[in-house]
Amino acid sequence: MSDFYINLFLDAEKLEKIEAAGLADQAQEIDGKKAVQVGMTKKDKKKLIKGFESLTFDEGNACVLPEKANNTLMDIILEMKSLDVMKFAIIKLYNPLAGRDVFGRGSGGR
Repeated sequence: MSDFYINLFLDAEKLEKIEAAGLADQAQEIDGKKAVQVGMTKKDKKKLIKGFESLTFDEGNACVLPEKANNTLMDIILEMKSLDVMKFAIIKLYNPLAGRDVFGRGSGGR
């Protein structure tokens, strides 16, 4: 069991793709909608909060990513045919240099 989760809510098209990937048994009802939950570690959570400052977690330690990141994660799940994808997905979702100057720290502005 993971400590934290990303909820991916599924419309009819996404649910069909999840079923085609053999993950239909992973779909569940969350807040009256079909969804899958991707587990993540505390370290993954910290990286996502740094990458997405507006990210909030509910009482069940779950969050919903912004649309672009949500679509990226869905693509990874469908490609790998698994919900255990965070080790790979965090590389695609978290950019530690986002918003930093080209020169970065320690360059002396050269």
